[in-house]
Amino acid sequence: MEKRDEEQSTLGGRLARYGKVSGAMAGLAAKLVGEKYLGIDIKKDEHAQELMMALGNLKGPLMKVGQILATIPEALPSEYAQTFQQLQSNAPPMGWPFVRRRMKAELGTDWQSKFANFEKEAAAAASLGQVHKATTHDGQAIACKLQYPDMHSAIEADLRQLKLIFSLYERYDKAIQTENIHAELAARLKEELDYKLEAKYTSLYAHMLDNELNVHVPGIIDELSTDRLISSTWLDGNKILDYKDAPAEQRNTIAMNLFRAWYVPFYYYGIIHGDPHLGNYSVRKDDLSINLLDFGCVRIFPPEFVGGVIDLYKALQENDTARAVHAYETWGFENLNNEQVETLNIWARFLYGPILEDKVRPIGEVTNGIYGREIAEQVHKKLREVGGVKVPREFVFMDRAALGLGSVFLHLKAEINWYQVFNELIDGFDLAVLEKKQSEILSNFSL
Repeated sequence: MEKRDEEQSTLGGRLARYGKVSGAMAGLAAKLVGEKYLGIDIKKDEHAQELMMALGNLKGPLMKVGQILATIPEALPSEYAQTFQQLQSNAPPMGWPFVRRRMKAELGTDWQSKFANFEKEAAAAASLGQVHKATTHDGQAIACKLQYPDMHSAIEADLRQLKLIFSLYERYDKAIQTENIHAELAARLKEELDYKLEAKYTSLYAHMLDNELNVHVPGIIDELSTDRLISSTWLDGNKILDYKDAPAEQRNTIAMNLFRAWYVPFYYYGIIHGDPHLGNYSVRKDDLSINLLDFGCVRIFPPEFVGGVIDLYKALQENDTARAVHAYETWGFENLNNEQVETLNIWARFLYGPILEDKVRPIGEVTNGIYGREIAEQVHKKLREVGGVKVPREFVFMDRAALGLGSVFLHLKAEINWYQVFNELIDGFDLAVLEKKQSEILSNFSL
């Protein structure tokens, strides 16, 4: 086996990473400070484009962070969020010399003998790794995901840069305290480097969705998987956006399958797929059922958090402020005053809007290309006026999943009675039952 020193979070690796990103980050810092303290008017849209180009040329977590922050409306000024949404997950792949070295390091010098065929060209390339299609000796098509080199150093360097951005942004804008957002992003990104954990999550999802006949999850090939290589069954499918002009019934069926893929695990087990990226699902050849892919970012919530989601829903239905406060406190919001609660309720009514109306309707509307942007800006302005709020860690990816999935429903122009679908899903919800089911399933999968 080759040495794995390239994967360690070395000082040299971190310094190299800092050198590549510090120019863009320093530019952001200088311009924000200049605007705040010197009255210099910066053109945020132009600067955001410059920053996106710098991030887009880097593999690693900072590129993924840009994608994530674009889907958390309260995390960035609108100019940056709109621009960061253009960050794509199909980054240029590493070449064959890297692939050959990585496969040799993971499976030994005779690694090629373990496959009937291994395609040299990557089938897909993302921010933290790339996928190659291969065939086993028994004729099974599989996907081999290889982690890029030096990702541990990239994680450390990029998270430090992100902390700098957040600290400067808080001086500039007091509406959102970003400490927990940074901590949550850091935890999830570090987990994404653990391919053994991702393999467990993949198998976990296959189990949780076993009764969902229209949702398919890859199977893990354990003997061809390691810390930095994960091999799974290949699932053919078409891009979700290929169906945006399909007949309404077909689009609605695909949307319903996506809804159940995300929310059956959440309400039945307190677990959610935290990366609602268009590349993480595809539509199968029947043009209705879906594949759910890439389980590097999975969030396990305390059962009480799920109970809080339902409590807030009922509080909004009944205009019960005390119950809403209880739900927010269950999620981790602290010391909320009346104005802060009222402001959070504005955001909550937006997120819960589709399931509060008992009628067939679209999930919402897009403003300036971003789902939820207009209401988020309204909430952000009010939060500044009432002293800001500290976002709990658990809230970050739940918020992101709701917005990300909502955006997909908008692409599909799906019109469904979301109220009916949601109430069927939570019918008979029992916190004690959820606690037991979650405990059992996590134990069975050694999580």
